[in-house]
Amino acid sequence: MILFDLDGTLIDSTDAIVSTFRFAFKEQGFDFRGSDKNIKDLIGYPLDIMFERLGVSKQKVWDYVDSYKNRYRVISVEQTTLLENAFEAVQFASKIARVSVVTTKTRMYTIPILDNFNITQYFEVITGRENVENPKPHPEPILKTLAQMNYDKNKDEVYMIGDTKLDLICANEAKVNAIGVLCGYSDEEELLKYTNIVKKDALEAIKYISTL
Repeated sequence: MILFDLDGTLIDSTDAIVSTFRFAFKEQGFDFRGSDKNIKDLIGYPLDIMFERLGVSKQKVWDYVDSYKNRYRVISVEQTTLLENAFEAVQFASKIARVSVVTTKTRMYTIPILDNFNITQYFEVITGRENVENPKPHPEPILKTLAQMNYDKNKDEVYMIGDTKLDLICANEAKVNAIGVLCGYSDEEELLKYTNIVKKDALEAIKYISTL
């Protein structure tokens, strides 16, 4: 079984995310003095946590999340690209294993994005933010996905492929194999703190799995 993260692993929605954060700050009248990098460094966390860490008070954070969602819903598909080799990675993975997505993005955005790239049909389960109580790095997203796939721990080998520590900690906590990829938001030094397997991108990760 192979589980893919989405942002930074299969897709690049950086521009859409950053511009929508700035839109939400402006709409809510918040004087954000940070940089685009400050926003990018938090990609992978749930929106409410991202806004809080960027300075928004806990009491007002859901107003910002609403502003974000209203705009992101409109622009997400056209401003998201498939990462190089991602389509090939998913196709190859589907030939050697059962494949699913585990993301902190909600399914409301995830499905249209995947549909746009004609890639949805390869995934058995797509677990989004609204499907779990506890998002990554908690193990629940992986464990819930595996339950839906009728995972048998005595028979099934599981690999989680992701580009941030959230993905890898989630995998470690769920007691499945963690593979880091360098096509997203983290460097090799960061990823090696949580796994000893780091590859250039999702396709290289799948090639590695295919040799085991």
